Amino acid sequence: MSLHLKWGLTAGEPWALEVTPERAGWTYAGLRVLDLPAGGEVTFATGEEEMLVLPLAGAATVHCAGRRLELAGRASVFAAVTDFAYLPRDATVTVRGQGRFALPSARATRRLPPRYGPAGDVPVELRGAGPASRQVNNFCAPDAFDCDRLVAVEVLTPDGNWSSYPPHKHEDDRVHSDGRVEARLEEIYYFEVAGGSPGDGGGPVGYQRVYGTDRRPIDVLAEVGTGDVVLVPYGYHGPSMAPPGYHLYYLNVLAGPGPTRTMACVDDPRHGWIRGSWAGQSVDPRLPLTRAGGRSCPG
Repeated sequence: MSLHLKWGLTAGEPWALEVTPERAGWTYAGLRVLDLPAGGEVTFATGEEEMLVLPLAGAATVHCAGRRLELAGRASVFAAVTDFAYLPRDATVTVRGQGRFALPSARATRRLPPRYGPAGDVPVELRGAGPASRQVNNFCAPDAFDCDRLVAVEVLTPDGNWSSYPPHKHEDDRVHSDGRVEARLEEIYYFEVAGGSPGDGGGPVGYQRVYGTDRRPIDVLAEVGTGDVVLVPYGYHGPSMAPPGYHLYYLNVLAGPGPTRTMACVDDPRHGWIRGSWAGQSVDPRLPLTRAGGRSCPG
């Protein structure tokens, strides 16, 4: 299976995009996208997976296990940090609303209650410096929101910058000889590019690199548009590149077999030194691009 999935390639009723663990060729991580018209409604079962409902553009009401969760959502991923809903495994769910909604998922063993995640509680981190500056919305990071296995974060990269940099990997559960901790994780990148729309083949683009080691070769350099997905079963991933003129957004979905939720990774040793250079540089003044209450700066 290709590791770069163009918008529409994995569509199947009711999903505009559906990447199950089976389709990805791994065990835990998944992603679906709903595209609802005005007054739209979809009912589905979560099965063995815990999920989130994350508005990409629009608002919705989520009904699950006797709970009604109202999602105010946002106009677009470049307009605001959004609220979201958590869905447990073995649940029947109805989503009513209008817009585009991402449903990151992970195979789960514990059944947690459905919950509402307020936009105002999402930790917003400014990471890197100079042309490696980016914004990370840690809405479902291990320390921010409780799940069984699922980890998900949003990254916004201003036009002309690189993120997911230096390149890093999390393909082994191990402690390296220098003390660095690495975890085995499957990862999905879902992309949107400012000014683009799903399936717009002639629209704005960004770029994503994935490459391996001699032990586990892999080689991807994908030109991605809004709605595209890149799968990372192993190997170094990065940089994610936002060309001049186009802000880049991606949703990271991660899950693995470990008993503790983590995002532990190790840098490519050829490029890890770059982190040390950030101390002498300023964070891109355009950041943060978004806040819980809406956009904080033009563009």
